[in-house]
Amino acid sequence: MEITEQCVVALTWVLKDTLGDELDVLDDPVEFLVGGDDLLARIEEALQGHGVGAELALHLEPEDAFGDYQDKLLFLEPRQLFPADIEEGMTFDGTALPQGVNPEAPRDALYTVAQIYPEHVVLDGNHPLAGIALRLQLKVHGVREATEEEIGRGTAGTGFFRIQPQAPGNELLH
Repeated sequence: MEITEQCVVALTWVLKDTLGDELDVLDDPVEFLVGGDDLLARIEEALQGHGVGAELALHLEPEDAFGDYQDKLLFLEPRQLFPADIEEGMTFDGTALPQGVNPEAPRDALYTVAQIYPEHVVLDGNHPLAGIALRLQLKVHGVREATEEEIGRGTAGTGFFRIQPQAPGNELLH
């Protein structure tokens, strides 16, 4: 079966920056919905027409990946608004930010605690890979028709680098 819109692909990958440093490795195949919200548009385009066993090498500029880094998504917030056990690297969903943070902070972003000072906390609403050109080695391990449920949800259950709130020390991007 060839990859088309609204099918599910099982992929593995190695993601590197342009200097060749590994950012993420997915050794075991994971399923993604093509034509939904799981994959970046540039990756979906590249996969079209390929089948099981295909290997692709993609170069993604920031605009094809996670966008440019935006200074306007950095917020300096009072330290006392946050829990005592806050740590750098923790994430907060924008809808769950403590009351009293800057009302201009978009509530549809995911914020990472970038730095902690005695009086302030720096929140970064940029994706961790924003502003970075990426090299992605993909391998297709499976292709199947998407179920009606997957199409309705717009996902096979895993988004491509969809960053979720996580505990400190969890460095995975997938």
